[in-house]
Amino acid sequence: MVANTAVLVRWVAWALLIGGVLLGGSAYLSRPTQAVSPVRVAAANVSDSGTSLGPAGFAQLYVAAYIEAGEGSQKALAAFYPAAAQVSLSGKAGEQRAEQTAAVRFTTVAPGYWSVIVAARVTGPTVAADPAVEPPNPTGAGSSGLRYFQVAVRATGAAGQGGYVAVALPAEVSEPGHGGAPSLDYGPSVPAQAADLAVQTLQAFLGAYLTGAGELDRYLSPGTQLAPVTPAPYTAVTVAQVAEHAGATAPNTAQAPADGAVRRLLVDTAATTGSGQQRPLTYAVVLKARAGRWEVAAIDAAPDLATGATPTAAATSPAATSTGEGQG
Repeated sequence: MVANTAVLVRWVAWALLIGGVLLGGSAYLSRPTQAVSPVRVAAANVSDSGTSLGPAGFAQLYVAAYIEAGEGSQKALAAFYPAAAQVSLSGKAGEQRAEQTAAVRFTTVAPGYWSVIVAARVTGPTVAADPAVEPPNPTGAGSSGLRYFQVAVRATGAAGQGGYVAVALPAEVSEPGHGGAPSLDYGPSVPAQAADLAVQTLQAFLGAYLTGAGELDRYLSPGTQLAPVTPAPYTAVTVAQVAEHAGATAPNTAQAPADGAVRRLLVDTAATTGSGQQRPLTYAVVLKARAGRWEVAAIDAAPDLATGATPTAAATSPAATSTGEGQG
């Protein structure tokens, strides 16, 4: 009787074990296949007057993937440009890489449709048509290693809810032109004078702001909130030149200012790093007088432009926009 019971227990155990394996295999085989989701940059605002950050960011990602593409990379490119699944690619993927990318020109072609020129610092070998005439250049085309790609980007879905898609492969183009230096609304820069009370405030303020030397708050106007740069990137800073706002007359710099007086200055400085390197920096600063001394009321977000120097949108690049069926 005991023997029969033992045999029965063994058979039940085997039945449970085999049944568990079969059920697990059935569950695995019946699991639905998951589709690979394409890379998607959400469109924050796709109206004609909306932000350019979404399309520009998408274009940068697309160009980086395009430069690194090679044989077998069609699926990665198709996440940006669906028709790339049928594009013929050759060469080893990853042989060239975009170490840095930046959107340098942005044109609205139509509502929800943009042209973006992306600058890419390409690393990896590039070989001329005849290596005997021009040896391989390890840093890419041009002495700077920068190459430029024009990308057409279209919005998908409703504004704020869709994403972006490329309508063609990138087109490699020449470097976009550069405009001249804009005119600023300040007078000529003059060497900073140690006796100038404003310079003394600026020197102490920038020392606290950039090197951590001293308390920053003591140089700020009431209500002005600024925090020092941390960790402090410099060990010393010197105010080199100052320029008064256009139309302003520099006061007697060594005399205590009247309460409420304001000076808007463009300040050139020389900051020294821990390794001894000097780096020039420029600040647009607003000073306000209180209790016979100058205090920092604000660091402007940007220097004031001269009247008539209002910036305009960059023109569409004159470069050709045709694309090929291969890697640029």
